[in-house]
Amino acid sequence: MKQEIEMLDALFKNATEGIIVVGKDAGIIMVNPKAELLFGYTKDELYHKKIEILIPHRFAAAHVTHRTQFMSNPHSRGMGIGMDLHAMRKDGTEFPVEVSLSSFSTSEGQFFMSFIIDITERIKQQHEISALNAELEHRVAERTEELAQAINKLAESKQEVMRSLETEKELNELKSRFITTASHEFRTPLATILSSVSLIGQYPETRDQEKRLKHITRIRSSVHNLTQILNDFLSLSKLEEGVVRNQPEYFDLDEFAKDTIEEMRPMMKIGQNIIYKHIGNKNQAFLDKQLLKNVLFNLISNAIKYSPEDREINFETLCENDKVTIIVKDQGIGIPKEDQQFLFQRFFRAKNAGNEQGTGLGLNIVKKYIELMGGDIAYKSSVNEGTVFTLKFIIK
Repeated sequence: MKQEIEMLDALFKNATEGIIVVGKDAGIIMVNPKAELLFGYTKDELYHKKIEILIPHRFAAAHVTHRTQFMSNPHSRGMGIGMDLHAMRKDGTEFPVEVSLSSFSTSEGQFFMSFIIDITERIKQQHEISALNAELEHRVAERTEELAQAINKLAESKQEVMRSLETEKELNELKSRFITTASHEFRTPLATILSSVSLIGQYPETRDQEKRLKHITRIRSSVHNLTQILNDFLSLSKLEEGVVRNQPEYFDLDEFAKDTIEEMRPMMKIGQNIIYKHIGNKNQAFLDKQLLKNVLFNLISNAIKYSPEDREINFETLCENDKVTIIVKDQGIGIPKEDQQFLFQRFFRAKNAGNEQGTGLGLNIVKKYIELMGGDIAYKSSVNEGTVFTLKFIIK
């Protein structure tokens, strides 16, 4: 019995929630250390004081009514569901709280217990997420308008494309394909943003700040990546005219590859897994990170899309001397041999692509990005066995 009492006392004193116990007259009779810390009072200062001492003055009268009703019919419940609850410290400052109520009886009578959590950080995070969502919606709206303008300009300026189309129906199909491909390229960063925003809400405690910052960084990275894709991808003519520049920098290829995989996990089908391996003692690469990310996003997303569930995707990176090699291998549907010669042409889709979304611009853009970085791309593919893409770059 003594051990049980000691354990209960330890739980009370070391609880991470504030705990306040009151009697039938609403006078405070017990306060744990966390509650003292939350409210700035010592337990002696609160002893026998009415619970309303901890309520903002403007709510005190209403609280007496609610408290009386609860004491007449006590049952465990959350307090003020759907309402913004605030408590008041000794110095008069207020803070948002989440409160749970309970009651118990002893030989000395009935008592009532409140569990109090300071949710200041949670409210702050919610505001940050709301602001981030508003900013994202604004940027997407801006980029959507730019996309519409770019498509109109493309339709007006590309006379040779128009001459190659036999009818107005073919022109409309070209526009539709362009929009669909753009949507395909945007899906991955948007999925990353949605996943991270959802996960942030699962880390309400102060000690979870590192985890929250990790997901906020992923969101910012994805928003930046989305912006870059929009700027580089809206007009393929920019690539041909040399408007998109290769801007290499030194970075850790192993870390970069792992981060890329994490951003793509929300896209994977049930049972799919990306097996990553880095070969060689050297990790530093000197390439354009944004162009390389766009390339890897396209190749890995295609491997995911065209592979069945419960299949592995192999992803390897190699740094040696002045060479960087990257391999993406899947166990998907493969590419028919007769279609392989057209693989990097605009709007080409293999005949076994089925109903999967896409218009065939992705690999055309991948090849242009790789050439812009001074690299080469090769592939091997067999129907129902899978496809291997090998990228090679010479680091000067």
